[in-house]
Amino acid sequence: MRLILLPLIFFATSFCFAQQLPLHLLQLPEGFTVDIYAMVPNARSMTLGSKGTLFVGTMGDKVYAVVPDAKSAQGTRVLTIASDLNTPNGVAFHDGALYVAEIGRVLRFADIENHLNHPPKPTVITDALPTNTHHGWRFIDFGPDGKLYIAIGMPCNTCLRKDPRFGTIMRMNPDGSQVEIYAAGIRNSVGFDWDPRTQKLWFTENGRDWMGDNLPPDKLNYAPQPGIHFGFPYYDGKDLPNPAFGQYPFSTYTPPTYNLPAHVAPLGMAFYTGNLFPAEYRNQVFIAEHGSWNRSKKVGYRVIVVKINDNNQVVSAKPFITGWLQGEQAWGRPVDVLVKPDGSLLVSDDEAGVIYRVTYTRYKALL
Repeated sequence: MRLILLPLIFFATSFCFAQQLPLHLLQLPEGFTVDIYAMVPNARSMTLGSKGTLFVGTMGDKVYAVVPDAKSAQGTRVLTIASDLNTPNGVAFHDGALYVAEIGRVLRFADIENHLNHPPKPTVITDALPTNTHHGWRFIDFGPDGKLYIAIGMPCNTCLRKDPRFGTIMRMNPDGSQVEIYAAGIRNSVGFDWDPRTQKLWFTENGRDWMGDNLPPDKLNYAPQPGIHFGFPYYDGKDLPNPAFGQYPFSTYTPPTYNLPAHVAPLGMAFYTGNLFPAEYRNQVFIAEHGSWNRSKKVGYRVIVVKINDNNQVVSAKPFITGWLQGEQAWGRPVDVLVKPDGSLLVSDDEAGVIYRVTYTRYKALL
């Protein structure tokens, strides 16, 4: 791989390198195509600025911005927005500012899209987050209420902790004030979104390890109001209590809305709000399954599409993109999904170090 490096800037790698990725192995429904949108090392969570800049967090120490560039092979170039950070996985955009979540704090880069070549020094919104590294990487996003939501995973495979923030999705004002727990009893969520029809929260959850190949399920959960407890660690799934922690101590327990296969590792999710894809995809949920790491036979490594009806019930869950897993070898691992204003779908991949773009060509589907 050949990179052209400039201060705080590196251009997308050559078309020659992009061709080395076996995109021909990716299988999508008829009429859909996938190409490389940008080459971004360790690409993880994504967020879109109001001027069209794509910001990308990583599990390393950098945050990137992807901007249009007609001279490059992919039509984009990649800039380094920040370095020397502590696992800046989470990124979100609000009122012209980029918010970046490290393990122990949240930063704010003001007016970022007007200063991409010379990013401003960030403001620390909060530095009071747990600093445990186990499940310490954060996912963040702004909700319809204008508050910043942030997932705080359990610092373990399965355990109880006195700190009530562990195993939750929290929310706060954009300035870091009025921090509160929105939902609890969650082992680890690395993706959530709001149904555009109801403005209610849905989130993915990764189940615990070392219960065998087929238990417990990973999950898709629905949290329409604050105060819901989803059972962990007292329950590892619906009708799957964990006797090691005794009887469930709360008055109500909310089971998952939908069980996904064990160990597929659902991460980023997004409701499809575009107009490019066929009408049947409208308001359906795309979920990136990062893939299993310790199962005897690997599963996941794909993007699925989940249909949710008006009663907040899952009607179906089907593969949308497969092919990253070939036998027991995976050449890519999808992490996050994002719907662009033009209706195309972006998918980040931290294994291949790329952002894919999925488009739909109507005339091909009619052939």
